[in-house]
Amino acid sequence: MKKTLFFATLALTVAAFMTACNCNNFKQTENGLLYRFETENSEGEQPKAGDVLVGELILRLEEDTLFNNTGNPDRIFQVAEAPMFKGDIVEGLTMMHVGDKAIFKIPADSIGNFMMDNQMPQQYKRGSGQFFYYEISLMDLVTKDELAQEQANFIEEMNQRKENEPATLAKYIADNNITVKPTKSGLYIVVNKKGDGAKVAAGKKIAVNYTGRLLDGTLFDTSREADAKEANKVNKDRKYEPMTYTVGAQPMIKGWDEGIMGQTAGSDITLIMPSELAYGARGAGKDILPYSPLIFNVTIESVE
Repeated sequence: MKKTLFFATLALTVAAFMTACNCNNFKQTENGLLYRFETENSEGEQPKAGDVLVGELILRLEEDTLFNNTGNPDRIFQVAEAPMFKGDIVEGLTMMHVGDKAIFKIPADSIGNFMMDNQMPQQYKRGSGQFFYYEISLMDLVTKDELAQEQANFIEEMNQRKENEPATLAKYIADNNITVKPTKSGLYIVVNKKGDGAKVAAGKKIAVNYTGRLLDGTLFDTSREADAKEANKVNKDRKYEPMTYTVGAQPMIKGWDEGIMGQTAGSDITLIMPSELAYGARGAGKDILPYSPLIFNVTIESVE
């Protein structure tokens, strides 16, 4: 009797746990996609191929959370024209409505078959039967047509920036009483302090402190913690210290390479460069838009 009672109690406990976590309560489409809707809003708009989903996503590989933007809804997926395999997430996305919350369960190997091992999470073990879980709260859509219009507007804006860049840079030079002449490439090198140390040359190991800004003063990068604090842009994940590297051994933007070459240790210089010597038509990150002239204040700490 005691043994029977024990197993009966265990069965009830397991059943209660399964009900509480709803772990295996997934339905399956004809193509093999496992899904579960937590919230349904059949009146909401449905995504179509080319649309972009706006919402919250929690992505897990088994119990390991790989991504979570809960509380910060953003653009999380663009619906592909066709799924890569049977049971692809694309099918699930087109099943949703704005206002829905759903979980999709996808075999990790189905995705891994289209990826190199180094493109998959470290926790992934090919052939082990793992699953990815996509928990999606769909809050809005950017339609394919709206996205095309956004892109057209962006191209127009960037063309305007390209056209205006020479005048914008010239105005900055005039407004700030920059009297040095630009180099043949268009780079302005202002020597604020001339050091008396060794010269920067290819193959030399150098240490530099720097701060990079846009023409309007927006700081986009710095090795100086004081500058980061002043701009309220301290990155707790980085260490603020001089950048060290061997000149010519790693790619740098053209204006940087030209500007520091031949400078001496102990020097403090300001480099003002047109976008073609920096990040040009592609820009960099969220702060440096295409066709952005840049300013770098650089201190050559050492040259070896």
